[in-house]
Amino acid sequence: MAGRVVVGVDGSASGLTAVEVAAREARLRGVELRVVHAFLWPAMHPPPGPSPLGPPAGGVRNTVERLVAEAVERARTTEPEVPVSHAVVTGEPLTVLEAQSRAAQLVVVGSRGRGGFAGLLTGSTAVHLATHGRCPVLVVREEGRADGPVVVGVDGSAAGEKAVDFAFAEAALHGTGLVAVHAWTTRSAPKPAARDAPVRHTSRPAGLSQGEEPLPAEVPAGHRERYPDVSVRQETVHGGAREVLIEASRSARLMVVGARGRGGFAGLLLGSVSQALLHHAHCPVTVVRGTDEHH
Repeated sequence: MAGRVVVGVDGSASGLTAVEVAAREARLRGVELRVVHAFLWPAMHPPPGPSPLGPPAGGVRNTVERLVAEAVERARTTEPEVPVSHAVVTGEPLTVLEAQSRAAQLVVVGSRGRGGFAGLLTGSTAVHLATHGRCPVLVVREEGRADGPVVVGVDGSAAGEKAVDFAFAEAALHGTGLVAVHAWTTRSAPKPAARDAPVRHTSRPAGLSQGEEPLPAEVPAGHRERYPDVSVRQETVHGGAREVLIEASRSARLMVVGARGRGGFAGLLLGSVSQALLHHAHCPVTVVRGTDEHH
């Protein structure tokens, strides 16, 4: 399989957890893992090597080398058979990761950071990485359930098809099932109050437009021949995208969503939906761009 798995590290505990997840993903794909740290000189421009007044192991460059070495060691301990390379790249973290994504099939980052990747998921930076990266971006939040399925949000959009592709492949790699979830709201059916739990339907609910209910069944159907061993369950849920996805993540190994969509997942990475999912999901989250979104 072409490409590599890239993991962004910054010396944080969250970054080391991301390294473990990335190493496992690289093993499953049979590819190299590349550990990357984006390096920016502090505004005061301290000397790169040890200070004559400080310990021999001091200095910004030595600190960076130590944290990268720790990440590489963690990767090799987690998956000894996976080839591991590393790079310290001078530049702004999101720009560096975007560039690295061009030769990758997956970029993995932690949900909390410090140093070069500090505030990675604060404000618009997560949106930038997910919408401008050239491959899927996996954000490691809480550890997913080892026995849980891969959950994918589906809405019938062209962009969402890539998310479905990724979710099927991921379920096959991990030997688990897949749950396709479609959230819906309509002008003819009142939206549940925020305090109400999402309502699942096994048949077409009253007030649901003709074009919405079949989506969960239609989107995965074309993948069954390619992935005959992946069991699929479809759920149509009346509720807002944030509530539906966060609730579904409780029992998931991984949540997969498209970078853009329509219907229940409209504007996924354009406002509060993405922030809610990235900050409150109960498992790792992968954001997948459609092929028509590369500029």
